[in-house]
Amino acid sequence: MLLEGRKAIVTGGSSGIGKATVERLAREGASVCINYYSEHESHDARMVLEAVERAGPSGMIVQADVGDEDAVQAMVQSATERFGGLDLLVNNAGIEKEIPLLAMSAKDWEVVLRTNLTGAFLCLREAGKVMAANGGGVVVNISSVHEFIPWPGFAHYCASKGGMKLLMQTAARELADKGIRVLSVAPGAIATPINTAVLDDPKATQALESEIPLGRMGKPEEIAAAVVWAASDEASYLTGVTITVDGGMSLYPKFV
Repeated sequence: MLLEGRKAIVTGGSSGIGKATVERLAREGASVCINYYSEHESHDARMVLEAVERAGPSGMIVQADVGDEDAVQAMVQSATERFGGLDLLVNNAGIEKEIPLLAMSAKDWEVVLRTNLTGAFLCLREAGKVMAANGGGVVVNISSVHEFIPWPGFAHYCASKGGMKLLMQTAARELADKGIRVLSVAPGAIATPINTAVLDDPKATQALESEIPLGRMGKPEEIAAAVVWAASDEASYLTGVTITVDGGMSLYPKFV
């Protein structure tokens, strides 16, 4: 097992990429704190916890808004106390909503930045304190191909992921001497609940898949596999980089 004995937090861990990541971490031997945002996600979080416990390692669930400083501090403290330490953070929590730039309110902007960027910062900072005090660890951010590909209608989302890129790179330089690696995994189009509207529309699915050289959307498990490898000792010389997992989407297949 690649992560036997590791102690992890996965934000947004009740569904989609987060769920797949939690389950794969557990199968690789890590104890996992599963973070979720709202009460309506609690059932899903409990189902993920059951999968962790079936795999063998210890698990726990914590409801917390990653954009709330006090909630993040309490979550990290709780996981650290439960597991006897913390050496892996997967910053996965994220939201998106299509809104044309000129119609975007300050509140629309702030909601997305609060979760996607401020949340990643707060979790990184608090987990990083524990890691620095205990000899090191790994932070893996779930970014997006939209940290470098513009996406009309999603200026707030792209800004959050572009900000995450430089947050990750700066943290990687600043924390390297503390034994902490920081990097990102950038998914392309992945078949998760956030893409239900596309998945339920055959024409939209076909149009999207025509933009992907491998000809299909990715699976959450394929992102989880990249996260596990990046967090493992097999990637011990890797920090400050983004691993793009997108089926070739960022090659711009229709651009001539």
